[in-house]
Amino acid sequence: MTTYHDTATEGLRSRTHTWEPRPATTPEVLGMSGLEILRAALKETLPAASMMSTLGFRLTEVEEGSVVFEGDPGDHLLNPMGTVHGGFLATLLDSALGSAVMTRLPAGTAYTTVQLGVHMVRPVLADTPALRCEGTALHVGRTTATAEARVVGTHDGKLYAHGTTTCAVLRPA
Repeated sequence: MTTYHDTATEGLRSRTHTWEPRPATTPEVLGMSGLEILRAALKETLPAASMMSTLGFRLTEVEEGSVVFEGDPGDHLLNPMGTVHGGFLATLLDSALGSAVMTRLPAGTAYTTVQLGVHMVRPVLADTPALRCEGTALHVGRTTATAEARVVGTHDGKLYAHGTTTCAVLRPA
């Protein structure tokens, strides 16, 4: 469950959020495939990653080999130039890329990003409506995996960013 509360008083703004901590690594969780874990997070039977509530994005679709996240830009994400910081897009892409890989991993197997390539093609402003990030696993092998993702506007369908990843696949010893 994620709850946001934004307030503005005398030109100052505040933003608070809540999140559920990750569950203990129980035999039940260890016995779940990556796809099962992400589907449980989507159904809210497992908590979502806390990073999502911190930055304001959410998992909206999960299938084997693909995921969709949606994110909400805002003035709390601005850089010194007055545009949404590229780290927001990079994190949204990294989440979709890694999660797409995760959907194809068996129980007990993890991954970590070892390479992230991000291409930002259009600025994101504080008032840009929600963005949709679609990630697709391209290759999931024994030791490495690759994926690609695109960030498009939910309101205009325009491409805002795209990226690729290489992940190390961490199989149990």
